[in-house]
Amino acid sequence: MKYQEKIEWIQSKMKEFDIAAYIVPTADYHQSEYLGEYFKTRAFLSGFTGSSGTLVILSEKAYLWTDGRYYVQAEKQLEGSGIQLMKQGSPGVPGYIEFLQEILPEKENIGMDMKVFVTEDILKLQNYFVCQDVGDLTKEIWKDRASLPQDNIFIHEEKYHGEASIHKIQKIREDLLEEGLEYQLIATLDDIAWIFNLRGNDIEDNPVFLSFALISQEQVILYCDKEKMSEEIEHYLKEMGVTWKEYFAVFEDLSKLKGKIGMEFATTSYALYASVTDSNAIVNHQPKSSFLKTIKTEAELENTKKIHILDGVAVTKFMYWLKHNYASGEMTEYSAEQYLNHLRMEIEHFQELSFHTIAGFGANAAMMHYQANQEKPVVLREGSLFLVDSGGQYLEGTTDITRTFALGEVPEEQKTHFTLTLKGMIDLSKAKFMHGATGTNLDILARQHLWNIGIDYKCGTGHGVGHFLGVHDGLHGIRFQYNPQRLEENMVVTNEPGVYIAGSHGIRIENELVVKAYLETEHGKFLQFETLTFVPIDLDAILPELLSPEEKEWLNHYHEEVFTKISPFLREKEKEWLKIYTRSI
Repeated sequence: MKYQEKIEWIQSKMKEFDIAAYIVPTADYHQSEYLGEYFKTRAFLSGFTGSSGTLVILSEKAYLWTDGRYYVQAEKQLEGSGIQLMKQGSPGVPGYIEFLQEILPEKENIGMDMKVFVTEDILKLQNYFVCQDVGDLTKEIWKDRASLPQDNIFIHEEKYHGEASIHKIQKIREDLLEEGLEYQLIATLDDIAWIFNLRGNDIEDNPVFLSFALISQEQVILYCDKEKMSEEIEHYLKEMGVTWKEYFAVFEDLSKLKGKIGMEFATTSYALYASVTDSNAIVNHQPKSSFLKTIKTEAELENTKKIHILDGVAVTKFMYWLKHNYASGEMTEYSAEQYLNHLRMEIEHFQELSFHTIAGFGANAAMMHYQANQEKPVVLREGSLFLVDSGGQYLEGTTDITRTFALGEVPEEQKTHFTLTLKGMIDLSKAKFMHGATGTNLDILARQHLWNIGIDYKCGTGHGVGHFLGVHDGLHGIRFQYNPQRLEENMVVTNEPGVYIAGSHGIRIENELVVKAYLETEHGKFLQFETLTFVPIDLDAILPELLSPEEKEWLNHYHEEVFTKISPFLREKEKEWLKIYTRSI
């Protein structure tokens, strides 16, 4: 079926249910950022494959909301579907709830599948509309839909993270006492994986498994499918006093609970919320694990630093190969991506990528989440920039790095944009700040040089990174939109400003950082960043005259560290080349 025909099918089903709108979020039963194939309903109906978006289908029209990362991609993928793109966050563009308020009468019937619809949005919608759980309306037309994944769970050994599961559970129980709660329901998959020191393969590039957890002072229950459970895992859970139950048994158990139940409305489906018989017993409470997992243990940091060196070696070897071979006329975005992926796969304890590698040449790099197409190869050639955003999942940790490479001599405008991006990245790396600051306080350091010439990037500057978990992790981040979560010691965060000029070029330079103590004075406690990522920043793309003496000093020192840490793993020719690309400027 064509996408327009799929929309028309949904509209015919809407008439049967007497609903004026059908809303399809980008979500699974756990509000995960990335989805298993079974849950990609919005992509199936619209053709838009980005990781964020909401599809609203009305009786005669359909609309799709997505953010600035995906404007260019969505415009291309929605062509011919009849679906109108709503550029979320742009001036004059209402959110989908406000939009529905404007065009539908109050108390109109609207429908959704409440197993994948977040509680906080249903509660907002219920202020204006009658919300009906009509389930998944694609069941009859999605003939080749994937099954729910059944891969085995495995134990993430303590030598990689340094904290036993029972200690994590105790911290959550202490939080329940402080908050006056009897139970904490946890639906977020990375929290559950972190709490139990278990990992899985249910979502590509995310080592998690479909599950729910319910924790009280007397009992800990893990809900997941029997097929995922080996004898080893059953024994492991039993030794900790954890009860295992089938995945969907959580709904019946919730209906029987007595006492105050904590669940986070921003990450819990309304179907779970509605399972509780007494809604007055529900407290909107974020699991303590969501914060605790952002503070890396010493073992996690030690392992993270080790794996960043090995990961950095792979990206440095890729850069060497790229610089020496792109002019052959045979290298494509896709073949370059595959070469880098292969280098990572050779690293001991590599598990999978941490996200689909983004390898965009020229104008393609202006699409923040571009994917190279093997069927429509784009040949790399001299005279433009090549952006590669990539990362790996290892037992020792998760990596995320972006480098933008100059292929031959590139236009001066592109070099100017690259250098201004680098200046912001350096200024943020050098930041010293008082404890209590949030990423919002620091974001200007990364954007200021681009803002000075009227350029902005429609995404955050940085995000938290999990430890052998999601590449986007935690409550903290660096963006100019307000975020109340302050930066704490041992939080890991990315630093990745960029420039995206549609039809021309894209630039991003990204390192991972860890928050560390700086000094303490009569004025308070001060923090700073320590860099975790070590790969050359392409000197061929820099205009040195635009860098201040302090910025040059930082870059030269950084490149000294890159050579010291990376060169021992290189062949002699690679080492000689690295000397050139880490030289002082």
